[in-house]
Amino acid sequence: MTTERIQGHPILIVDDEKRMVRFIRLNLEHDGFQVIQAFNGKDAIEQVRSSLPSLVLLDVMLPDIDGFQVLQKIREFSSVPVIMLTAKGEEDDRVRGLEWGADDYVTKPFSPRELVSRVRAVLRRIESSEGSAPSEIKVDERLKLDFTRREVWVDGEMIQLRPTEYRLLYHLVQNAGWVLTHEQILIKVWGYEYRDEPHYVRLYVNYLRKKIEQDPAKPKYILTERGVGYRFVDYRRDNS
Repeated sequence: MTTERIQGHPILIVDDEKRMVRFIRLNLEHDGFQVIQAFNGKDAIEQVRSSLPSLVLLDVMLPDIDGFQVLQKIREFSSVPVIMLTAKGEEDDRVRGLEWGADDYVTKPFSPRELVSRVRAVLRRIESSEGSAPSEIKVDERLKLDFTRREVWVDGEMIQLRPTEYRLLYHLVQNAGWVLTHEQILIKVWGYEYRDEPHYVRLYVNYLRKKIEQDPAKPKYILTERGVGYRFVDYRRDNS
C-alpha cells in the first residue's frame, strides 16, 4: 500500500489526558491522518460505532472503564485494528491486550516517529492485498479454507478468526510444506518494523492451534520447526 492510501484514514484517539491527545493528534495530522477524539471508554465505544475509524489508539488507563474492557466491548461488534497505549510497559499488560484482540501496543513515553510508524504498519498489514489464492482449499476432511470469502471451517462449522490470526494462517497455508522463520512470519504478517518481536508469532500460533487443531498440544496442521519457525502441513502432497 502506498503512503498516499495509508494517509487520510480516520484514527480514533482514546485517552483521558487532553495534553496527550493533543500531542498525538498534531503528529497524526502532520502525517495526513484524520483524527477523532474520545476521553473515556463509553465515548470510545460510541465513536467506533458511529464514526467507523480505520484504527483506534486506546489508552489502558481510562476514568470510567479500563482500556481492556473497552477493547473487549469493541471486539463484540468490530474488527477495527486497535493499538493499546500503556504507561506500564509490563509483559502481562502487553500479553493481555493481545489476547483480547489488540493488534499492537506502544509503551509511554513514545516518540512521534515510533507511533506514526506503528500506525502505518498496522494499516498496511490490515489493508494490503494478500495476492492471489485458491478460492477453496480442502486440507483434509476436518479443515477447509476459503480465502476468497475469508472463511475457515472446522468439523463442518465456520470458526471466527481475528484479522491477525487470519493473516497468519493465510501466509502459513500459502507456503504449505515450507518452513517460515520467525522473522519471515513477522515481516509478512506484522511488517518489517516487527522483525525483532518473536513473541508475537508464538502467541498467535497458539491462538490458531486452539481454534483449528483437534489437539493443540499435538498439532497436525501448524508444525514447529524448533529454533527456526513454523511449517504448515503440505496438504497438496497428502491429497495427491
